[in-house]
Parts: sequence; structure tokens; C-alpha cells
Amino acid sequence: MKSEIIAVGSEMLTPFRQDTNSLYLTEKLNEIGVAVVFKTIVGDRKKDLVNAIRASLARIDILVIMGGLGPTEDDLTREAVGEALSLKIRREGTLVAGLATRAAQFRSPLPSNNLKQADVLDGATVLLNPNGSAPGQWLDTTFQGHRKLIMLVPGPPSECKPLFDAECLPRLSAIVPRRTIAKRTLRAAMIAESQADKLISPIYTMYTDIETTILAHAGDIQLTLLCSKASAVAAKARVDTLAGRLEGVLEDWLYSSNGESLEQIVLYLLGLRTATLAVAESCTGGMVSERLTSVAGASRSFLGGAIVYSDSLKHAFAGVSPEMIAEHGAVSAEVAKALATGIRLRTGATLGLGVTGIAGPTGGTEEKPVGLVYIAVSDAEKTESIEKNFRGDRQKIREWTTQQALDLLRRRLR
Repeated sequence: MKSEIIAVGSEMLTPFRQDTNSLYLTEKLNEIGVAVVFKTIVGDRKKDLVNAIRASLARIDILVIMGGLGPTEDDLTREAVGEALSLKIRREGTLVAGLATRAAQFRSPLPSNNLKQADVLDGATVLLNPNGSAPGQWLDTTFQGHRKLIMLVPGPPSECKPLFDAECLPRLSAIVPRRTIAKRTLRAAMIAESQADKLISPIYTMYTDIETTILAHAGDIQLTLLCSKASAVAAKARVDTLAGRLEGVLEDWLYSSNGESLEQIVLYLLGLRTATLAVAESCTGGMVSERLTSVAGASRSFLGGAIVYSDSLKHAFAGVSPEMIAEHGAVSAEVAKALATGIRLRTGATLGLGVTGIAGPTGGTEEKPVGLVYIAVSDAEKTESIEKNFRGDRQKIREWTTQQALDLLRRRLR
């Protein structure tokens, strides 16, 4: 069955507020085999909301509407659903009494506008909200001759999530056909999105019962595979078959078959080899260290490091000689290697990582343009460096450099 989530609120059409509830609701719907095929954000305008509800009901089976159930003039969800479905609205006495009791508990008067929260659509079941004053509503109705399930849930996450879990999910589970959605996420590093799709599209397009999505960001490709079947075994088997074929063509770019991050994989490989790591970062300013330390238990393998932005600290913390910097420049393969070797020796780590580059937007020259970076990895046997030229603004260059540095570590540790 197909579903849609409508988030109501003009604040979510500004740069300052985001709809996060729909991510949670999507996960819960997927768990019972319901696919979310549309998400819509609508401002606090009744006409727009009525149109959005009618458009949604024309194309899906299950509709969840979040927000717009409060006491203010711009809380119009009940009224919009009533108009869209030609349903009358009644004021429920027991809900009025509940609102009065709640107000008394807080020793405050009950404003007259709060009473609209006791308004219930004809045919709707009230979904009690122990965490707020706005109850939800459940409608099992028809639209254009087809059965539709409609849920009105409050917008605040502390109310929306528990109410949906307690009141909506059990009702849905009793109605929707038993389906299971299996999911696999494959991740690859430092391969262009177009190149990845060229390799994998001839394969995944053959699996029409599996939804394959590609997300690319700063040297990271995520392939998410979703398949809905009548049983968990059938769905998983189908997804695993496609995943195996995609793994084969992605070869060395692939670093995760189950959604793990690159930093998780690096730390896992370090742990397998009982190896330790220290880093000396210049242009990334600690971003490599931040990603590694975001993983719980990183201290078992990651010793730490230094942000060596100035030439003097490159010398003080990693032992890079002033003469080397003067001869080759701070942004050079020689200095990257010296950073990796120096931080390894200073900390006693098994491996050292050195990063130096020009993140911009200033500081570049014709010989050494903005985006030029050098990354080196050192162990007791050898020290190697790579040169890369990344494009974009300062943040993008730093993100790409961090991803490349972690991937270089992964490849050394395989």
C-alpha cells in the first residue's frame, strides 16, 4: 500500500525549521510494509491544505497529516480535512472536559480558542494524546469510491511519535496486507556518481521490484536498495542478490555492504590489526579527527593528533624541518610525508596520517591552485603520498580531502 505524509506549518517553509517527524514516520511505516511515495509540506492556508489533501487522496491509500491541530487561528487541519471530504465537525463533550481538567491541573484558565481542540470529524476515532492537549484522529473512509486511511497527528515530536506508535501503528498493522520491506545500503568512496551509475545501472534496472536510490556527497556514494515482499525471507533474499552483483562491479571502491560509515570501517580495520593511528592535519583543521572520534570506541585505535596550521607547529608537533618547508612549500608531497612520519614517531602510533593543502578561497597560485592537497600515510615500512585537486568552495574542498584521507587509510589497511 502507498502512503503520503503531509507536514502542516508555514514555519517549515522558511530556512529556520525542518520537518523531522516524517523521517521517523517513514521508518515506522516501512517496518509494516507500507511505502511512503510522497511527502508534502503545506503552509497554514486552508485552501492550499484542502487542495493538497485532495491531491494526495487521489493517488495514495494511506495519508498521515502532521500538525495544525492546535488552538490558534492558523491551526486548520481539522477544518481542511472536513472540507476536502465534505465531512461535518462536531464538538466532543468528553474532550472539552479533558481540556478543562488539564487547565485546572496547570492552574490556568481555559481560553475559549482551546475548545477547537475538542472538534472531531464525523466518523473519526479520537486518538488520545497523553503528552499534549491536541488529540489525534483516525478516519477509515472513502474518496472517489476507494478506501482511504487518514491519520491526523500533532506536530510536536514529543507528541507525534508516541501517539503514532501507540494509536496509529496497531490500527494500520491490523488492516494493511502483510508485507516486509528489506533494506540494504552499499557505500563506495572516491568514485564519481556518473561513473558509479554507469557501472551499476545495467544491473539494478533489471530488478524492477527493487527500488534503488543513489545519494552522492563529497566523495561518498550511498546505494540504498528497498524491496517489499510478503515475507521477510523473500524480501531479504531479493535484495541480497542484487547487492551481491553490485558489489562485484564496484570492486575496490566499495567499502561497506551494510551502511557503515567510512570512519567506522577504518576503525574496524585498525582494530583487526591491533594497529593505532595518529594524524597531523593542516587544511582539514581537525575534520579527520572529528569523524573518527564520532564513532563510539574510537579510542581503542585512534590515539589522537594535532592541527598543524602554522609552519611553526608543523615543526613543533610533527618534526617537519623549516628547511623542508622553505624548499618545497608547506603544501607539498614532501611535507605531507613528513607530517605523517613525524606524528607517527611522536605518538608511537602504528600509522601516521598527514594532510596539507590549499582550501581557499585565497592562497592559491598558478603553480599551486586552490584545491590542491597532499595526503600521506606512514607506517614502519613505507610512507606514501597522493596529490589531488578538488573543486568547490572551502567547505567542499575540506570535506573531499577528509574523505580521501580516510579512504587512503582504508586501502592501506585492507
